[in-house]
Amino acid sequence: MNNSYDLVIKNGNVVLSSDVVRLEIGVIHGKIAALGKNLSIASNTKVIDAEGHYVLPGMIDMHVHFNEPTLGDWEGFQSGSAALAAGGCTTYADMPLNGNPPTVNEAALKLKAEAASGNSAIDYVLWGGLVPGNLGELEELAAAGVTGFKAFLSNPGGEGEGRFREVDDDTLYQGMKKIASLGGILALHAESEDITAALSADAERNGRHNARDFAACRPAEAELEAVARALLYSERTGCRLHFVHISTAAAIEMIHDAKLRGLDVSAETCPHYLILNKTHMETLGPVAKCAPPLRSEEEREKLWKVLAEGKIDLIASDHSPCPTELKMKSGLTFFEAWGGISGAQNSVELMFHEGVNVRGLPVTLMSKLLAEYPAKRFGMHDRKGTIAVGLDADLVLLDPNSSYRLNAQDLLYRHKHSPYIGMALSCKITATISRGDVVYTAEDGVISGDGGQWLKIKKGQLIR
Repeated sequence: MNNSYDLVIKNGNVVLSSDVVRLEIGVIHGKIAALGKNLSIASNTKVIDAEGHYVLPGMIDMHVHFNEPTLGDWEGFQSGSAALAAGGCTTYADMPLNGNPPTVNEAALKLKAEAASGNSAIDYVLWGGLVPGNLGELEELAAAGVTGFKAFLSNPGGEGEGRFREVDDDTLYQGMKKIASLGGILALHAESEDITAALSADAERNGRHNARDFAACRPAEAELEAVARALLYSERTGCRLHFVHISTAAAIEMIHDAKLRGLDVSAETCPHYLILNKTHMETLGPVAKCAPPLRSEEEREKLWKVLAEGKIDLIASDHSPCPTELKMKSGLTFFEAWGGISGAQNSVELMFHEGVNVRGLPVTLMSKLLAEYPAKRFGMHDRKGTIAVGLDADLVLLDPNSSYRLNAQDLLYRHKHSPYIGMALSCKITATISRGDVVYTAEDGVISGDGGQWLKIKKGQLIR
C-alpha cells in the first residue's frame, strides 16, 4: 500500500466507464494513483468523504464562448471558468468567434491564449476558425495547437469588418480539404443560410418579430439541409466533422447513418434542447433565444430517444453570454435580442436531474456523454475523461438526493441571466477537483481560480 497519497476520496460511488463501484481513489501529484479499498492514509493526506455521492470524471465542455480578448465584460476566462468549475466541469473548449479579433489566425490565437493564461480555474483547449479568406492561416493555427476549426453555415451575426463570417460553399469545401490534409477536425454550426435568410427577410417585411416567428425562420429543414451538404463534402474530402448543438432527432439519425457508412463524424447536443422547448422562448423571452431555436415538446422527446439509443456523441453547453441589456432592454424585438443561452454552470446537474433521476437512464451513459466521449473524440483520453489509474485526477462529487431551486445569485457568470433560473433540481454538485486540487466546494465556492492549463492538440492528439 502506498502511504504517501496527496488526496484520498473515500466512501463514494465511483462512476467508471462501464460500472459504478464503491471505491477509494488515491491521488499523487495530480494523477489518479490507485483505485481500491482501505487505501493507506498518511498524516499529511487530505481526505474527502464522499458518502452518499457519485464521484464522476469532470465534465469536458467542448463548446463555450468566452469573449476575450477585448470583450471580457460580456464573459471572460475568470468568471466563465469559475462558473464551469462550480458546475462540475474540469476542461473546456473556447470557441473562436466572440472575441475581438476572432481566432482566425495565429496572431489572434496568441491574444486569446494571453487572455486565458493565469485566469482560468480549470484546463482548456482553444478552437481556431474557418472563415472566408483565411485558408492560408489554417496550417499555422494547427501547428500552434488548436483543438480544431469552427465554421458557420449560417450568418453568426455581429457587426464590424473583422467579425466572424459564415463560409460560402467554396470556402467550406476547400477548407475541409485543407483541414483533412492537416489531420484536423471541423466543427460546424449547421443551418442553411439560404433558408434562414429568406425566411427572416420575409418576416421582417411583414412585421413578424416574436419568438414564434423567430422559430419559424429557422426550421428543422434548415438544419437537415446543412447537415446533408456537409456530410457530402466530408465524404468527398475525408475531413473529420463534428456537428455542434444539433437540435433535431432527424439530423442525429442522418449523422449516425453517415458513421455507419464509415464517415468520421460526430454530433453534439445541448442541455437546452433536452430540457426546454419552444414554448419557453415565448414564456421566458429572449433569455431562451438561441440558434438553432428551441424545438417542440415532441422534438425534445425524440431527442431523448436517440440519446438513449447511443446515437448522440456528447453534450456541451454552448454557453453564449452577453450583457443583460442585450437580452432585456426595453423595446428590443425577439429578433433584435442577442441569441445565446447562458448555461455553462448547470450542464451536469441538468443532465443528471432529467436524464438519471427523472428518466432513469444509466449514470454511466450520462458520464460518457459529458466526459468520456468528448475526451476520446478530441484526443484527450490519455489524460482526461474517465476515472482510471494514470489519468488526471479531474473529479466531481455529486449528491443525487440533494434538491434545490436555482437562483440568480447561485450563478457565477458576469451577467446572471439564464433560462434555468427558478428550476427545481434534484441533485447538487458539492465539489470539483482539477488535477488533484479542490477548485470548488458548495460550502466555500471557487477556491482556486488560476491553475488551468492550455492543452494543445495536434492531429487529434494531446501534446501537453
